[in-house]
Amino acid sequence: MEINQKIRSFIEENLVDLDDEIQLSDDDNIFELGFVNSLFAMSLLNYVETEFNLVVNLAELNIENFNSINNIAALVKRNRQKI
Repeated sequence: MEINQKIRSFIEENLVDLDDEIQLSDDDNIFELGFVNSLFAMSLLNYVETEFNLVVNLAELNIENFNSINNIAALVKRNRQKI
């Protein structure tokens, strides 16, 4: 399964406010759409680090890196290149 699909699956499975009829695009800002709270944001960070076997450094802990499926995937790809 590709990176974007893994991230999408995690988001769709873990956001209780996400209606089944809502289709997220890979560029949708999940924070601006109001689906994300601070607890989910921490769960998302934990998922990314665990699923993709990386550590997100402090400089990368910003909303831009986590606000869409594409941005999260880009973060994962950048960190994989460092390994």
